[in-house]
Amino acid sequence: MSITGFNRREFLEAAATAGFGVAAAPAGVQRPSGPGRVPPVRYGEPCELLGKRLYFLNWQYIRPGIWTWRDASGQKVKTEDSVAPGAAHLTHTDRPFGVELVAQPAQRIGPLIEPEAAWEEGAGVALTTMIKDGGMFRGWQVPFTFSGDPPGMNHCYYLESSDGFAWKRPKLGIVDLHGSRDNNLVNITDCDGGCVFIDPSAPASERYKMIAEGHFPREICEEYLKRRPDEWDPKVRRESDGGAKGVKGAVSPDGVHWTMLRDPLVMEVTDTQLTASYDQRLRKYVAYTRTWIVGRRFGPPVPENDRVWMAGRRSIGRSESADFRSFPLHETILEPGLELLPSDTLYTNCKTIMPGAPDQHVMFPTIWHTANDSTSVSLASSHDGKVWHFLAGAPVFTTGSFGAFDGGCVFAHPNLLEMPDGRFVLPYTGYNVPHKYPRRLWKFAPGYAVWPKGRLVALQAKERGEFATVGMIPPGRKVRLNATTRRGGSILVEVAGIKGEPLSGRSFADARPISGDHHWTTLNWGGTEDLGHQDNTGVVLRFRLDQAEIYGLEFV
Repeated sequence: MSITGFNRREFLEAAATAGFGVAAAPAGVQRPSGPGRVPPVRYGEPCELLGKRLYFLNWQYIRPGIWTWRDASGQKVKTEDSVAPGAAHLTHTDRPFGVELVAQPAQRIGPLIEPEAAWEEGAGVALTTMIKDGGMFRGWQVPFTFSGDPPGMNHCYYLESSDGFAWKRPKLGIVDLHGSRDNNLVNITDCDGGCVFIDPSAPASERYKMIAEGHFPREICEEYLKRRPDEWDPKVRRESDGGAKGVKGAVSPDGVHWTMLRDPLVMEVTDTQLTASYDQRLRKYVAYTRTWIVGRRFGPPVPENDRVWMAGRRSIGRSESADFRSFPLHETILEPGLELLPSDTLYTNCKTIMPGAPDQHVMFPTIWHTANDSTSVSLASSHDGKVWHFLAGAPVFTTGSFGAFDGGCVFAHPNLLEMPDGRFVLPYTGYNVPHKYPRRLWKFAPGYAVWPKGRLVALQAKERGEFATVGMIPPGRKVRLNATTRRGGSILVEVAGIKGEPLSGRSFADARPISGDHHWTTLNWGGTEDLGHQDNTGVVLRFRLDQAEIYGLEFV
């Protein structure tokens, strides 16, 4: 990748800050300055958390360990030294061992909402986006894989709840349906497969945003082609009226009164539920889309409406933009790997974040098993939203039993949220028939995948294990632990400085052992709960586990 333009300037500033000897930008390159400039990215320890919590979803926050070869006297030897084979021995500091990351299975509850309105009686009700906004849970049903059968599926509606379980249909008075505005319909129109998100960077008039697939008429498509000819997905098919489907956007001050954006965010085939959010670290909008793994086609062009994509496997793409009005074409960031069958595809992405940790990214992709037309929901994590890995232990939940409301197929939706009792819940839509079964008589309803006490991923030691976190600036003076141990098992935690020396009174010898089932219990050293560090200095937390599982840390 070329480091030109703004990327090069960022690199130069970061290098100078790190002491790499780059004192100034070359002639003709102006460094960004002023109140609107984005600070250069700096890497290494101590790291900074955006939230108050730290979850172990990958190896990002765990030190890989430091190794040193030493001679018989204990002195460090270098690679250029002359030492006879076998005369030096390998030593380790903070080497992790005996631990693994395992996704935890979810419980399922549902259906959460029974049909009431006329347009719900035909097939059901769905909850395709759920947000916790202050003390209220808010939900939207933006059309999702409904395909217009039976009639009435294209209505978008809004729901709200004080506890996340008892949902109400407020009478909004916005949409006239059959001569009445006495309903909870909102004016999101002509779209499919969308989600809603809150934008903390936007003016009040656009605090809420929606992204979805939708149809654009011929004149808008022609204007787009003139302005952005290189950002037209070759899989987009022009329809008989000259229009085509692309990615739509909408903005709202309150989540119920919406303004649809006239122009496409990008002309790209998505054909599934898109997700999007504002990334606070990047200060950009990030969208996750449908893409396909498919090779380049040999031979002359084919007619516009004669494209064949059967060789492609459904995958997940990503796109980012500083402006919600325009996104570039996606890049593929997660595809069906070798852990899946060759007949499996990634259908929806369900990108979300961990509660209390806006910089810790997770996905709940629905895997469509085409061999038997069934679905399961897996779990993947990322340290930056770009590089993704599936966790061991997945899938986290699967299609329900035959005859159940979700006994045909299931699709997960954003967002993963924490309930007042500590449970993590993820909304999903359950269907009574398989995904590609004839849909004229299908039924669907919303359910929750539930992780009691917020125990989504375990960092576990089946026997004994040790690890140390990377150095971090603690966002609090105390740390609480969500963990369990077997009978006779234990957890010990030591606090060290950024260079590795234990802080006074915070060593393993001072630590009070943790045993049993603990949901956010405060760590203690010799009767004190304070971490013992100086403000704005980094610390390393060392763990000794004996038949134990850790689900997260919380700083208070």
